[in-house]
Formats: sequence, C-alpha cells, structure tokens
Amino acid sequence: MKDARPALRYAKAILNLAKEKSVETEVNADMQLIASTISENLDLEIMLKSPVIKSSDKKNALIKIFSYKIHVISLGIFDLLQENKRMNMLLSIAKQYSIIYDYSKSIQVAKVTTAIPLTTELETKVMAKIVELTNNKASLENIVNPSILGGFILRVGDVQYDASISNHLNELRKEFDNSHYIPKI
Repeated sequence: MKDARPALRYAKAILNLAKEKSVETEVNADMQLIASTISENLDLEIMLKSPVIKSSDKKNALIKIFSYKIHVISLGIFDLLQENKRMNMLLSIAKQYSIIYDYSKSIQVAKVTTAIPLTTELETKVMAKIVELTNNKASLENIVNPSILGGFILRVGDVQYDASISNHLNELRKEFDNSHYIPKI
C-alpha cells in the first residue's frame, strides 16, 4: 500500500489537532463513519480514486454526504486533502486515525469469531472475558463463521480464547483417539 506512510502522517496530525481541542473521541467516531461509508459504497470509493473527477467536485460531494454528521475538524480534512490533491487517501487516513487513536487510548481490537452475529447479551459476556484476560478494554470486531458450530473464538493481541463447540468436539475426538479402550465384539 503506497499511501500508508502519508496516510499515517495525516492521521497523526489530525489526532494531535483533535487532542488540542479535546475532541479526539468525536473525531474518531467521524473517522469510523467515513471509513465505513466509503467501504460500503463502491461508487463513492471509485469517485474518490478517479483521476478524471476534479478534487473540488470530490470535496463538494463529501461535504454534502457528511456535513451534518461530523465535527468541524473532520470537515477540515476535506479542504486539506483537496489542496494537496490527496482525496484518494481519505479511506486510508480514516482507518489509520482509528488505529492510532485506539493505541493512544490503550484500546485493543478484539476479533470475535461466532457462528451467528453477536447479540448484545453475548457481546457483554465477551467484553467481560476480554477484561478478565487482558485487564484492558477493547473494541469488538465480529467475524461470522458457521463452521465453529457455536460458542466463540476470541483473539485479543496475541491471546486466544477458544470456547467454540468445534474445539470441544476436537478435544473429545483426541481423547477417544488416545484412549486404549478396545471394544469387545
């Protein structure tokens, strides 16, 4: 990814400005909104990366989409990117901002693999398990994988907790394979 270093520099600058104004949490929510909106809308992503479309048109489109939803600092990014002809980097910058924001607040990203999407009740239990395992808060990323049958697999940093039914079945299979039971026929 050729835009990673410049995107990180922009994200750090935005975070520093947001910290000065004590709005880093609001700007983080804005960055998550921007990243999810661009990721979910292929036409918007193509428009931002297109060298044919003028950067002023790109900026106007972004302002119309986000003007009532995001903080003034986040809106200012559009002007800066237009001036520097870097509108195509907006998605990378938004993702990098969230990463360095989480790092600065000591928030880890926990990947939770479940057979079905997380319910609020299960999410609460998983958050409690995260605090128990790491003594820190984490933001949850849910991955749905029906092959685990039930339960969940939790990964936080380099810690993994496997409470899936498929794992329990594999452990039982190993126990039966290792036993020296010979059935009478």
